[in-house]
Amino acid sequence: MWIFTRYGFYSAVCARQGDGRHHQPVDPDRIMVRARSRGHLEGLIGRFPELLAGAEVKSFAGSDYPHRIFIPKSVWVAVLGALGEDLDYDNFKDEAGRHEESTGSAYVHALHRVWHDMLPLQRS
Repeated sequence: MWIFTRYGFYSAVCARQGDGRHHQPVDPDRIMVRARSRGHLEGLIGRFPELLAGAEVKSFAGSDYPHRIFIPKSVWVAVLGALGEDLDYDNFKDEAGRHEESTGSAYVHALHRVWHDMLPLQRS
């Protein structure tokens, strides 16, 4: 699952069991929230400290999403609900631009490219 928010971009997947190495079965009750920018995860934790208390950003050099937090699925579901409750704007890209200082200008530019790249689906 990819999530684009005003706080950053996240890829959420089930964490693997055991030590988390490849080829381990997934743990459907534990989520690994991954980000390309450490600041994006820190922004999410900072916005929802009561939900993500104790979530520690771990970094894995050489990974396509090098920054990660591991949380119970029930916590992730609560974070997604809180993100929905947090909506108070009428244009996502403009809102993300207002948070550019914390998310980075590259993130805001990437959002515009994603919007552009998804436009052909509207025409099909």
